[in-house]
Amino acid sequence: MDSGQFIPLLAEKGIPLSEEQKQQFETYYKWLVDWNNKMNLTAITEKGEVYLKHFYDSLTAAFFTDFNGPLHVCDVGAGAGFPGIPLKICFPELRLSIVDSLQKRITFLGHLTEALGLKEVSLFHDRAETFAKKPEHREQYDVVMARAVARMSVLSELCLPLVKPGGRFIAMKAQHAKEELEKAEKAIRLLGGKTENVYHFTLPVEESERNLIVVKKVKKTPKKYPRKPGTPAKLPLE
Repeated sequence: MDSGQFIPLLAEKGIPLSEEQKQQFETYYKWLVDWNNKMNLTAITEKGEVYLKHFYDSLTAAFFTDFNGPLHVCDVGAGAGFPGIPLKICFPELRLSIVDSLQKRITFLGHLTEALGLKEVSLFHDRAETFAKKPEHREQYDVVMARAVARMSVLSELCLPLVKPGGRFIAMKAQHAKEELEKAEKAIRLLGGKTENVYHFTLPVEESERNLIVVKKVKKTPKKYPRKPGTPAKLPLE
């Protein structure tokens, strides 16, 4: 997928891009490739692949969920900025917080957001387990997102404590989402969530499978969650 396909495909989904936004994606691509020569940000560097598997894929959440308006969004384990930065480019009114456990990725994102001219983007070098215990972040976000970070049962423990009651946790998955969700339903309920929707679709061009799991926060998360760093991954709530 090149930018010539990317732009009209987004427009078909109700996301028209201004000239400034088009340029921001071009700048994003250049920065990603440049910094990837210094550190391991992504295995995907060919332009068409980046536009499809990173930019377009990140924006699929907006095909099913409304991101218009001043929502406060938290991207957990964003890596090189996906899905948070592409969503912020397309929906400038979003207030975006990104948390990642590696300082070098946070450093990259700091330089990137400045180069893109993005406002109201906050970057945090932290483990999700400790980040979600801090009063200024716990249950403060309208939408919390994670893309290909961990199994659904683990993600739920990392993300749901950050979602305010009435807000949503969105997990972006490739294959095996149904099996993951079945094992995670107990954890989701325990953490105050309720599965609202599961969207199955394929990416254009390559027709690879994608799944979007939307969990609504229906009650407050018990204070003991998330557990200590590393515990959710070692002993998932299943």
